[in-house]
Amino acid sequence: MEATQNKYYLKPNVALEALFDRWYAWSHLISPATAAMNVKDRHLKIMDSYVKNPKIHAAAVKKPEMLGGPFIDYDGKRVDEIKDLADQIRDKRAHLLNLADAVNELNELLQVHAKGYSLTPLYEKVPEILKGYVELYYDLNDQPNFRFFEALLYRSEFYDDSAQTIALQLVESDTQRSFVLSTPRLDDEITIHAEIPFSHSVIDQLFKMKRTPGDYAEIKKILQIKEGQEELFDSFFTLEAPKQYEQYTGNGIRTRYFGHACVLVETNEISLLVDPVVSYDGYENDVPRFTTEHLPDEIDYVLITHNHQDHVLFETLLQLRHRIKNIVVPSSGKGNLQDPNLKLMFKNIGFDNVIELDDMESVELDKCVITGLPFLGEHCDLDVRSKLCVHVNLHNKYKVLFAADSQNIEPKLYERVHNIMGDVDVLFLGMECDGAPLSWLYGPLLPKKADRDKDQSRRLAGSDCNEGMFIVNQFNPKDVFVYAMGLEPWLEFISSIKYTNESRPIVESNLLIEKCRAIGITAERLFGEKTIEYFELPELVNN
Repeated sequence: MEATQNKYYLKPNVALEALFDRWYAWSHLISPATAAMNVKDRHLKIMDSYVKNPKIHAAAVKKPEMLGGPFIDYDGKRVDEIKDLADQIRDKRAHLLNLADAVNELNELLQVHAKGYSLTPLYEKVPEILKGYVELYYDLNDQPNFRFFEALLYRSEFYDDSAQTIALQLVESDTQRSFVLSTPRLDDEITIHAEIPFSHSVIDQLFKMKRTPGDYAEIKKILQIKEGQEELFDSFFTLEAPKQYEQYTGNGIRTRYFGHACVLVETNEISLLVDPVVSYDGYENDVPRFTTEHLPDEIDYVLITHNHQDHVLFETLLQLRHRIKNIVVPSSGKGNLQDPNLKLMFKNIGFDNVIELDDMESVELDKCVITGLPFLGEHCDLDVRSKLCVHVNLHNKYKVLFAADSQNIEPKLYERVHNIMGDVDVLFLGMECDGAPLSWLYGPLLPKKADRDKDQSRRLAGSDCNEGMFIVNQFNPKDVFVYAMGLEPWLEFISSIKYTNESRPIVESNLLIEKCRAIGITAERLFGEKTIEYFELPELVNN
């Protein structure tokens, strides 16, 4: 590009992958303790396995039933590069590996020596690198455990943002990317890797250019684009202005489904975006979808329901950071390994205005109240507190409940919540009722490998038909939308989900939809895009 032509737009299908040592980053790779455990017991184990048996990996990724498994997707090739990456990680992250070893040592210490007597004598036996970072405690049944002073870990050598980089590429297919939890991102001819941490302001500067032209030369300089990649970097930009966002100006409420669990709620005064996971446009595809072009210039509140990688997606959140005025997150258990603090995590990657909510706590605005409700299930029976269903009350006329992936294993809970909150107009309900087993997501955090039968019984599951209908019957919505199913093709690289008509989540959600319609409730399983607009209730228009 000519130096005299600096003002360009970023193309709408430029994607950002946030990486941690070339692995697709998610929240457990930001908090130092969970990052240490995942590096040791996920990343290195997968890479070592690939180096030892690349053909096994190549065969496994071709089998649909193995999608989402711990198999690297490089067709059995690039073995030397994977080995080099593993060696570099062992060298650069030695302190994290030592931290992981110390966590395992502390677990064993407590299991052997904590027998109900005072824990004070055990502090001197805590591994040296953990001293001052942990508190030992018993639960009321004399079961020992420990918690981190997580804020101190973020200010220690164990939080090193030099591990953080970004990868930029043009997305030209919904299925071009490998599953994120099993395949590190090596160099290739379509990707530019930039060694900048997630908190760097150039990310905001760059992605503002999807709507407002910016200084191409300045961005290129900050990102230190190498001479051999200039042509590729040039291809990310255009002189063509994007479509103008059509601000909602009606007197009612417009709700737009963006795929998976991502929903935008707008009035002419406020915008709320739930669990941002947004697709790209600018290439041929078979599924209609909303993209960042359909989001307002300023998003008043982003609402996060829980701390899983398909609901806290850095790829979308970092691109939108410059537009987000406030981000609302569930509070955590304060220091438990399996429940890292979302507020700390967001603050450390450059989000300034983060609001924590507890159960039944509200953010009260003019003509809008956002309330966090209890969230059961989907976390494999672990003590995870960073999860909320979200209740939004707009103009005291339109009440919507985002139940996310909550599994209604105790209907009495929602009876008690209903006694306080009353009926809702619209219910969004997650029904991925199979779910992956405990070890799929939390395995690296477990001191001992879970027995297979126990592992399979504890799952990352949402509600089935019966559990969902309890919620429907309790809150009496006019409309029920099944969502958060991972159905959209552009989500496969995150969710690893492929359904058939016989898949249990499809069967169960079909049954719930039938039951709802039989009692006069509008019901639908969402896919792709959907607009629901209320004009001075109760008139409803579906597009």
